Amino acid sequence: MIERIHIEGLELRVRIGVSGQERGEPQRIVCNITLWPQKIVDIEDDIANAVDYSAIAESVKEFAGRSELRLIETLAEKIASHLLAHFGVRKVAIEIRKFVLSDAEFVSVTATQEAVLG
Repeated sequence: MIERIHIEGLELRVRIGVSGQERGEPQRIVCNITLWPQKIVDIEDDIANAVDYSAIAESVKEFAGRSELRLIETLAEKIASHLLAHFGVRKVAIEIRKFVLSDAEFVSVTATQEAVLG
């Protein structure tokens, strides 16, 4: 049984940052995505029973590429909401990594959201 699916290091090009100069050109950020399917079922080697992680990756790239935000926190929350609304997942965790500080490897935030059931 598959409990969760993880996409590590999905590269995105987005206009994001506090200053207009920072948002002037798309910049590279990295997104890590963990998804929990709606139901834990035996997928029986049938794509119809699986979460299409390729479609999810493309959707996140497109969604993020159209966004023009100031904060990576907001982007992480919006991506999580987008995935819950459009894919068969019950829970999602999004980590966004931004390479903005010269004396640190990266800065990251993580947003976790669950679908409202019922």
